[in-house]
Amino acid sequence: MLLWWLIGVPLLSGALLAVTGRRADRAAPVAGVLVAVAVLGLAVAAADARPVVDAPLLLAGIRAGFAVDGLSALMVITVAVATLAVLVFSGGDRDLRTSRFVGFVLLFAGAMLVTVTAATLAVLLMAWEVMGAMSWALIGYQWREPESVRAAGTAFLTTRFADLGLYVAAGAALAGGVGSLALAELPSAPTPWLHVVAAGVVLAALGKSAQLPFSFWLSQAMHGPSPVSALLHSATMVAAGAYLLLRLIPLLEPTGWAGPLVAWVGAATAVLLGLVAVAQSDLKQLLAASTCAQIGFMVLAAGAGGVAGGALQLVAHAATKTLLFLAAGAWLVVLGTKQLGELRGAARRFPVVGVTFTVGAASLAGLPPLSLWVSKDAVLAAVLERGWVPLYVAGLAGAVISAVYSAKAVWFVWQPVPARTPAGARAADGRVNAAMSLPLVVLAALAALLGLLPTLASGSLAPAPAVWELVLSGLLAAAAIAVTWRSAARIGAPRPLASWLGLERAAHAVIVHPTLALARFLARFDDRFLDRSVDAAARATGAVARALDRRGEPLVDGAVRAVAVAARSLGRLARRPQTGQVHQYYAQAAAALALLALFVIVVR
Repeated sequence: MLLWWLIGVPLLSGALLAVTGRRADRAAPVAGVLVAVAVLGLAVAAADARPVVDAPLLLAGIRAGFAVDGLSALMVITVAVATLAVLVFSGGDRDLRTSRFVGFVLLFAGAMLVTVTAATLAVLLMAWEVMGAMSWALIGYQWREPESVRAAGTAFLTTRFADLGLYVAAGAALAGGVGSLALAELPSAPTPWLHVVAAGVVLAALGKSAQLPFSFWLSQAMHGPSPVSALLHSATMVAAGAYLLLRLIPLLEPTGWAGPLVAWVGAATAVLLGLVAVAQSDLKQLLAASTCAQIGFMVLAAGAGGVAGGALQLVAHAATKTLLFLAAGAWLVVLGTKQLGELRGAARRFPVVGVTFTVGAASLAGLPPLSLWVSKDAVLAAVLERGWVPLYVAGLAGAVISAVYSAKAVWFVWQPVPARTPAGARAADGRVNAAMSLPLVVLAALAALLGLLPTLASGSLAPAPAVWELVLSGLLAAAAIAVTWRSAARIGAPRPLASWLGLERAAHAVIVHPTLALARFLARFDDRFLDRSVDAAARATGAVARALDRRGEPLVDGAVRAVAVAARSLGRLARRPQTGQVHQYYAQAAAALALLALFVIVVR
């Protein structure tokens, strides 16, 4: 029952709030926080009890399985903490204090909890679909703004294209004899179905986690509210793909190609999207590109078989990036801008936000002893144990680049307050209230302390990074920060990097535009053929009915009237012998008997 409560409470509460409408807006923020607190309590209890649920699902043999084990225990707590932080923070933003927003957040959190506890591919597919739908609704929450609607459509279509891989994987698993679709049994699929299953899973995971070549959709998703970015694009949705790969390492290894492919994609994303982050002048775009890069380390860990390092990187990144997105959202609320040049002095004006943002950025940079310093080295230790030296060098380069974009962001927000308000920004006309400040402080503490708890992932880090690896990465991060601090104002923005490597344009040409064109064609086909066919059938039916009314009805009515007239005539004839005189009845009886006798004689 504990596991049913864990996934049922947010799903049912979210659905109720989402359909209630404006009537529940006043109570929604408080109700959302209370539900999130309950979910966090249930998540902690589930992480301790490790419940398992298994039930039949629809078709014979296919099971609906849920389980909380070492890896999913980390994830359920991470999702619950991120959801609570986002809902508390959103309570301080009047534009997000609606039942629709709170309901969508809880529905998304419930779908994510199902995703991380799913033990069968059928259940995973259902949750994957709901998660994608809710992400579309949250990114496009400000539906009156065309940019938000377009961004939601781009993100949805791109991830949906990659999500087809899960359907291919499910079909291949069934064809290969994995009738229950249990995740633990997928590696037992025979060749060639094993390779098809692995390819489908890899495609879906890379798309959901915004890895190359799908990274661009995360750029578009930044048009959504900042709390949405903190929830979807740091701790939950984009981490779901990396989590799936970590969960299915036993599926990747037997193929011989899936592990190395995943590792190289992760390393390439860590480096290239890190450079993209360095080139950004928009704080949310910088954080979005850095999210792709940091998740690249998790994907690299999955390819190298480093479950512990990947899990620690996932949890540490969730706390760090949720903090940074919420801090960016706080500045956006009070200053009305997210451009780095217009955020000069923002940390000095709002010191709580500034200090917590700096802690998160230092963790992101990999400074000792903060969270991501240990987690990145744990990932790289797993790579080095495999003997993949080129991948280790690429990962180390990605870690150095992360120090550069982190230092760049901190440099801008701690510059002296300009004498004049930059064009496009507004003077600080508000304050960061307690609802916004409290989650920042808590998340900053987590971003700082998780690096001291490397045993959080599966009990210990295996393989553990050597001392020289920790010292080397720490020194490189400190050196990169020092160099960046002296030259932050002179860092350029080459067009390919500033435009996210042109991936968005290519994807629009290959995926988005063709899909929308097909949708428009089908809409015209529906209007001009199907709709007109239905109208024509209706008109023909009406004409036939009118013709029958004019011609057929008189015939039918005439036949009915003729039957009635004949019945009345027969009735009148039948009444004639009924005179009431006994001698006539005797005479009629005698005549009837005579006729009967004559009939018998003739028949014989």
